[in-house]
Amino acid sequence: MITTIRPAAEADAATILGLIGELADYEQLAHEVTATEEDLRASLFGVHPDAEVLIAESDGDVAGYALFFHNYSTFHCKRGLYLEDLFVRPPFRGRGIGKLLLSHLAKLAVQRGCARFEWSVLDWNASAIRFYRQLGAVPMDDWTAFRVTGRPLENLAGSPAGQVPLLLRGARPVGELLKDDTTRP
Repeated sequence: MITTIRPAAEADAATILGLIGELADYEQLAHEVTATEEDLRASLFGVHPDAEVLIAESDGDVAGYALFFHNYSTFHCKRGLYLEDLFVRPPFRGRGIGKLLLSHLAKLAVQRGCARFEWSVLDWNASAIRFYRQLGAVPMDDWTAFRVTGRPLENLAGSPAGQVPLLLRGARPVGELLKDDTTRP
């Protein structure tokens, strides 16, 4: 068996979406998947990619993937590497492919000067937790993850989605710009 790890290309969008679906089924979260191939193309291969993907292939067959992105540590003033998804298809499990993907990501983190490499795991996934512990990973039991999505996110933003004006660093609201615009005739 020859296993290779390669960066995903835009042509892999349908494959990645399929893998995301398989992971969601495994995690019993398929009802939460709204991603499309177009979404993946834009977010992974656009001008400013939001994340990166590694594809694991075993003897030419897609065996799994890892989707990751950079986060930031204020304590270290360095970025970190955050693993969002790690999935190995059932027929390929037990062959070391998950460890190869994690090892490849650890090398990337070191090469990129990251302060840490981290991820989350569902608390019912005992086999994954055992696997991660065997690699030397430690659970962050003193931290609790929080998430805001959908209507609560819109409520927190104070407005329905799409209606909140976004400001970039140093930008001013359009109304202020129009008041101060001395270049208008």
